[in-house]
Formats: sequence, C-alpha cells, structure tokens
Amino acid sequence: MLDDLITSKTRIKVLHLFLGNLGEMYHVREIVRRVDEEINAVRRELLLLDKKGILIREARANRVYYSLDTTYPFYNDLIKIHAKESGLGQDIIKNRVKLGKIKYAMLSGDFAKNSPDTGDSVDLLVVGIVILPELSQIIKKEELVKKREINYTVMKEDEFNFRKSRRDPFISSIIHGSRVMLIGDEESLIKE
Repeated sequence: MLDDLITSKTRIKVLHLFLGNLGEMYHVREIVRRVDEEINAVRRELLLLDKKGILIREARANRVYYSLDTTYPFYNDLIKIHAKESGLGQDIIKNRVKLGKIKYAMLSGDFAKNSPDTGDSVDLLVVGIVILPELSQIIKKEELVKKREINYTVMKEDEFNFRKSRRDPFISSIIHGSRVMLIGDEESLIKE
C-alpha cells in the first residue's frame, strides 16, 4: 500500500524500519545496513522525513541519530498502514479467501504498536466463518517471527452480534479500544 503512494523504494524501507521498531533510535550507518540501500539515498530520505516532521534528528557527539516523531499528526495512521502491510496483518489480508467468509478481522492497537504482551488482551479478533487450520498456520508463522504467543479469538457473526447487543465486557473492550481493521467496515462494527 505504501508503494502505491510513495515512489521512493528507499523511503518505504526507511519508514518500515522505524514503524516496525517503534521507540527505537538509529544511527545513519545502521539504517543504511538495515535497509540495504546506498548511503546517499538513505541520507536524502532521512533529511526529507525530518523536514516533514515524521522523524526527529538528534546529534550526539559526532553522530546523527533518527527516531519517529510521536507528535507527527499522522503517526497513528502510519502505524495502521504498517500493520496492514506487514506481518500478521498482511498475511490475513492476502489470504482472506483461504480463511473463509470473514466479516471482521482486527488487530489490537497494542499489537500493532508492538507493545509488550500483557497476557490478558486479545491481539487478533476474527468474526465470521473461519477455516481454523488456515488461520492457525498463519498465526504460528507470525509467532515464530515475533517470538511470542499471539492471543486470538474467533467467533461467528451471530455470537459477536449477540454479545455486542448484551454489552459483553470483552466485546465492549474491543469496540471501544484501539484497533486496526484488517477486514470489514469499522462503522458497522461499532454500530449499536
């Protein structure tokens, strides 16, 4: 999706590096190694992203470090885009037909931001008629990458609607919490 909007391959790689590692600060040479692009191209993109307010530039001794600016007006939107086009989000969107008839699929905001796992929250909710072996395979692959268990819940649409109408605390926490919609209409999800 980013490559539909941004023509610079280097800029996309730099953005994905920072969005995939929220809170991290990188030296220019480390960025060059991680994105595997020419140093001049990386420097040009870093200066542009700094000028636009997406990155923060910080000089320390004789080195320059960059990090994401959490006050950037579209910070959360960039996180959502990144969550949809990488890892678990990308795999679910790409394999939606194999997974069955999904009405809604969403990641928790904490999962999208790579926040530490508290163990009591759901990372992924899938509503519809789901082929569980296919979903399990995708989740296991992502668990290996993230090196942690992914908490997920699957339910049929009628159960979801019933629990939503009863103001079930679990469903309410999902509806009123931070989330990234992968499949489905967010407005119909939250509609009473």
